[in-house]
Amino acid sequence: MPLTETLARVDVDLAAGRVPVARQRLRGLVSSFPYDLMLRRRLAEVYRLYGDAAQAGRWMYLEEDRDAAETAAFETRYGSGAWRMRALAWRGPETTAATSFAEEQLVAVRTACAEELGHPVGWDDPASYADGPGEESEAPSGPWTAGGALAGLGCLLAVLAFLAIWVNGVVALFD
Repeated sequence: MPLTETLARVDVDLAAGRVPVARQRLRGLVSSFPYDLMLRRRLAEVYRLYGDAAQAGRWMYLEEDRDAAETAAFETRYGSGAWRMRALAWRGPETTAATSFAEEQLVAVRTACAEELGHPVGWDDPASYADGPGEESEAPSGPWTAGGALAGLGCLLAVLAFLAIWVNGVVALFD
C-alpha cells in the first residue's frame, strides 16, 4: 500500500478513535521508511494520546524541537546506548538523516554505545550492539503465589487424567 494511502487511513483511524490501529500503521511505516522524520513525528503524536512520554520522546529523539521531558523519559527507559540504538530503529549510515541535528543525534547514540561496549557498532548490524551492558535478561520469577500453585496443580491433575484415560484405552485395546 502506498505511503500516502496508508497515511490517509491513519487519519481516518484517528478521526474514528481507533488509536491502536493508527499506531500500528505508523509503526509499520516507520519500519519501512526509517529516514522519514515526519512519520516519526506522527507516531510521537499518537503516543502522546496514550500519555506515554518515553515513547513520544523515542520517536521525537531525532527532532530539534523535541520536548525535554519526553527526551528524558526516553533516555531513562532506554538507559544504555544499545537499547537506544535498538529503540530508534534506524538503518543505514547517519548521513541519510534528513537534518544535521538528526545526524548528530544518531552519531552520538552510536558513539556512546560503542564506548559502552568497547567495540565498533553499526546501525545495520544489530548483532554488534546486542546484549550490551545494562541490558537486562528475563527477570527472575518471584516466589510462588497461591494462584500460581493452584494453576500448576490443576495442570498436573489434567495431565494425570489424560494419561489415565490413555492407559485405560491402551489396556482396553488388548483385552
